[in-house]
Amino acid sequence: MGVPDTMQLLYADKQGRMYDHGLKAVGRIGDRLVEVMDEDMLELPPGASLTLLPGSAPVGMDEQGTFKLLKQVPGCGDAALAVGALLPQGYTRTLLPGYQRRTGQILPLLGYAAVAWREGRVYVAAVRTDDPDRWDPAQYNSTALPELVRNRLAQAPRNRVLAQLAHCALEYSCYTAQNVFYGRWEGGLPVSPICNARCLGCISLQPAECCPSPQSRLTFRPTCSEAMEVAVHHLRYAPEGIISFGQGCEGEPALAADVISEVIDGVRQKTGRGTINMNSNAGYTRGVEKICRAGLDSLRVSLISARETVYHAYYRPRDYRLADVAESIRLARSLGVYVSLNLLVLPGLNDREVEIEALIKFIGDNGVNKVQLRNLNIDPDYFFSQVPADGEICGVDRLITTLRNMPGLELGNFSRPVI
Repeated sequence: MGVPDTMQLLYADKQGRMYDHGLKAVGRIGDRLVEVMDEDMLELPPGASLTLLPGSAPVGMDEQGTFKLLKQVPGCGDAALAVGALLPQGYTRTLLPGYQRRTGQILPLLGYAAVAWREGRVYVAAVRTDDPDRWDPAQYNSTALPELVRNRLAQAPRNRVLAQLAHCALEYSCYTAQNVFYGRWEGGLPVSPICNARCLGCISLQPAECCPSPQSRLTFRPTCSEAMEVAVHHLRYAPEGIISFGQGCEGEPALAADVISEVIDGVRQKTGRGTINMNSNAGYTRGVEKICRAGLDSLRVSLISARETVYHAYYRPRDYRLADVAESIRLARSLGVYVSLNLLVLPGLNDREVEIEALIKFIGDNGVNKVQLRNLNIDPDYFFSQVPADGEICGVDRLITTLRNMPGLELGNFSRPVI
């Protein structure tokens, strides 16, 4: 048996029943197994959940410091399965689960974090990096939501954008879609069915040989009037309202620059309230410029690396380069737009010394205002088989500390109203 106050291995059987084990808990950074230490862990926060890693066996560590693969549940013939945690927004994971793949099955697109068991409580490898209050799962999926959706649809029965948001709110539990019906905070506004990238971790469109996408992409091109109807209503009535183009159910919004710029102009003729935001890969600079000149308030740019080889291996852009992304950011800043990076974080990638150095330079050279940390939802083995990673690993804590120490740079997990 292990020492009671150590972080112990937590695993499951195929029915999802959880067990603790005398072996010490183990995590991963990239493809490297590491012992879980007390300072790596915090108690599983509200809104987090445990999940199985199908086709994967858990790895622990014995008292001699040797990694041990646990193939079966002790006392029976059932296969032992690795377990990870899915974190609510506001928390950034620092370690991946310690596991070894049994099969070639690619894991679902989720953000797996290492877990451990100690003295009757579950712990997770993570740090709190923002106030999660408005994105607390307890704020969403209420019993009142279906009626709120029905009532709003009844007010605009022919609006296809609103119908899409209703589907996303009820079927995919999308928080920004739900906020449109709750009438608060950040609301989504999908407009683009096409994209100029083929991201490995795309949640709306995946090649057949990869893991299935958790949601379907928009199949139509909204009209200006449809989008305006949603945007004006939300910005007029939502407290601290944000309307965001570039949702998980769509492609690249800048490719719909003609519609978006017309929407922004029309919205601002009707209301000056709220923040108009766009989530974008920023590869289509001409489209980004047109939207910024129309009156965009904030731009959140997806980034996994400031190194071109890594960036291109993940995004697989069709017709742009990382240099175009940088140009779009500089142009947006020159027009007074507040720019955040949506940094996709994966232990073993962004926490390498060469990655941190390149990121610092990219932020400084392009005048970025904020970095929003986002746990990347992807199978780690699949990711590292497709994307190069080299250099000394410093750890996610080091990445976070470095960003927090950059003068004038904000760090968090969410978009907020631009005053």
